[in-house]
Amino acid sequence: MCPRTKGLYLTLQKLLQMKITSHTLKILAALLWYLGGIILGSKGGRLLIEADILKPEQNWVWGAIVSGLLIGGLKAKYLFSVSCKKNLARIDLLDKPKIWQFFRPGFFLFLAIMIVAGVILSRMAHNNYIFLLNVAILDISIATALIGSSYIFWKQKVFSRRLSDTTD
Repeated sequence: MCPRTKGLYLTLQKLLQMKITSHTLKILAALLWYLGGIILGSKGGRLLIEADILKPEQNWVWGAIVSGLLIGGLKAKYLFSVSCKKNLARIDLLDKPKIWQFFRPGFFLFLAIMIVAGVILSRMAHNNYIFLLNVAILDISIATALIGSSYIFWKQKVFSRRLSDTTD
């Protein structure tokens, strides 16, 4: 192993073993949650713009927006908020939190698969009006679910610093 690669490896190893507070893990989880919502909302919007350019005489773009918001609202209430609560409770139970534990390892694998699938679907949808609308509905619904369920972070006061957090 070359010295540069070895140095990078050692730095990464130290980072993965670094101890942090559970409060910090919750903030990292919230930031990734919001980032995902913002990225997917933006991507869904771009797909809808492309669909509208393809067929400006059609009004299905508005139906896609409403559908994505409604489906996302249901996902937020019945799926994502439950998942968010469980993750925050899991973080509270960690004995010696490490920086990579703000989500379970399986979640990161699932996230990588979803990102790749999203990229593939978006590329396949180009120049196909119906496909663009459907992928946009998917993206907007997940974005809405992420942003809509994020109230859990606020409800559990993830963004407020308490004195007890400094002793985690």
